[in-house]
Parts: sequence; C-alpha cells; structure tokens
Amino acid sequence: MEAGLSFSAADLAQTRFAVSPMWEVVTSYRIVAHRPDSAPHGRWAAQVRPRIVRAGLDRGWLAALVPGSGYLADFLNPTPAGPFPTLDAELDAIRRAPAEDVIDDLDTLTGKGVDPARLRSLREDPPAVLPKVADEIETYWELALAPYWARIQKVLEADVFHRARQVAEHGSARVLSELHETVRWDDGTLRLVRRHCALTRDQAGSGLLLIPSVFAWPQVLTRSVHPDPPQLAYPARGFGGVWEPRTTAATDAVAAVLGRSRTLLLTELDTPASTTQLATHCGMSAAGVSQHLIALRNAGLVTAHRSGRSVLYARTAVADQLLHP
Repeated sequence: MEAGLSFSAADLAQTRFAVSPMWEVVTSYRIVAHRPDSAPHGRWAAQVRPRIVRAGLDRGWLAALVPGSGYLADFLNPTPAGPFPTLDAELDAIRRAPAEDVIDDLDTLTGKGVDPARLRSLREDPPAVLPKVADEIETYWELALAPYWARIQKVLEADVFHRARQVAEHGSARVLSELHETVRWDDGTLRLVRRHCALTRDQAGSGLLLIPSVFAWPQVLTRSVHPDPPQLAYPARGFGGVWEPRTTAATDAVAAVLGRSRTLLLTELDTPASTTQLATHCGMSAAGVSQHLIALRNAGLVTAHRSGRSVLYARTAVADQLLHP
C-alpha cells in the first residue's frame, strides 16, 4: 500500500523538525515491553526491563495504551510547540487532552490485546484518569530514559542539525527522500510505501512535523489529527550506535593525526556547543578547549556561530567525513 501527503508551497514553508520526549517514551516502551531482545536496543532493554517489572509498569497504563504493534493512541503524542519541548510540557498537554479525542483513540485501540478494564476506566472519565497516565509516564521516564537521556538527546539533536544543514545545501526534497527507505518525495507529494495506514492531507492540518527517534526503527510512525500538522517519526541517524562506545577505528586514525583532545572535541560536536559546555563534557579547561577550537577552526573542521551571549561551535562537513568515512 502507498499513501501520499500532498504539499503546497505553504505546507513546505511550515515543515519543521522537533525532538519529542513522548515519541521516545512510546517507542521505547514498545521495545522494552514487547521486543526486549531486539537489536540494536537489547543491551538497554536488558538493563531497563527488570526496573519496569519491579515498578509494575509492565501491567499499567502504558501497557494498556501501547500495544506491541500497530496503532498508538494519538493523545500520547501531542504536537510539540517548539523544536525541543520538555517532557513536562508534553505531559501537561496529555493531561489536558480533550475527552472526545481520547475516546476516539480508545475506540481505535479496542480489540488490540490491550487491558479492557483500564481502557474502560479511561473512557468513562478522561479528565480524572489522564493525570494518572501522566504520572506513570513520568515514573517510566525516570526508570528507563532519564539515565540515558543525554546520549539519546545528543543523537536526536545531531540528526536535526544535520538535516537542517542538508536542507540549506541541497533543498527539502532531497532531505525528505532520505528520511527512510519507505519514504520518498515525488512531484510535490511525500509518499509512504508499504504503510497500513494512509497519511493524507485530508486527515491533518498544514505543514509537516518531522521527529527523529532513537527507538522508532525499523519503521516510520505517523500521527494525523486535524487540525494539527501531520507528524512523521523516523529513525534518527546514528541510532544504532547510541549504546556503543564512542571510540572507532576512524576516530583512532584521526586522533593519530590531530591528537586525542582535538579528536574528542570533534566527536562531542555532533550538536553545536559552547566552549564551557565542551570543557565540562570533555574534562578539559576552558582555556585549553578554546586553543584547540581555534586550531580546528583554522583547519576548516569547525565553525563558530553566535547565539545570544554564547558562541556555539559546530563540526563541518569535512570533519564529518573524517569521523564517518
């Protein structure tokens, strides 16, 4: 089956990226609850699953709302207001979800092997039950994602910055075509092949919200709720290595030329960072970091951009090729 999302010039102008903690919640819960041995997240799931079971989260609200496959309740993925919403902001939106929207989602979930008693309780009084759902999500976050969020967030933000740069260099069409093997841009339409659920402009509002995810692989996932913009969650670049040590043969080779400290700084610059942030993350003095950055900038391996009162350094495409040949 192939679905198509048509684009006007206005839709393209309103297409944006966002990093969503709630998309990581639902996609990671599906893995830890239903596919704990699946690569590449088996190591993470082995650590997290015993915590989830001890807390009873394998039989709670998330268990009822996140089946092993297929549809995910739309109210669990509210539209992010900005590019980097906090979990608290998304939980507030869940607590305030309109009762009629929640009930519509539950109608779609019925019969998918989920807990009917919990769904019935939520259907009968959404305003009373949604705070309990949000509280459980917060507990899951603290057990399963908060200890790892820095490395997850780094991969997600790196994906956003990389694709934003690709849009500037090559245009939106190329970036949309490279999101996933089942997504392609074709004459003003974003086509999703081998999809069971259609994604059309009739179902959703204008624009498009692109959300990188560490846990979405091997699929792309969608949300279409009018009048919100459609959402497309896709596997982030580098998701497969999020649990692996950072050192690779390529970084060792680069370190032999540039030195360990400068190579470490380049690996940290998956996302733009200030001198102070780099010093903290790398265990170096700010003065030392500044000297290394000047040398890397002179060599064309980093760029500097002012953001408010800070100067943010970013890795260039040349440096990307050195670290990921």
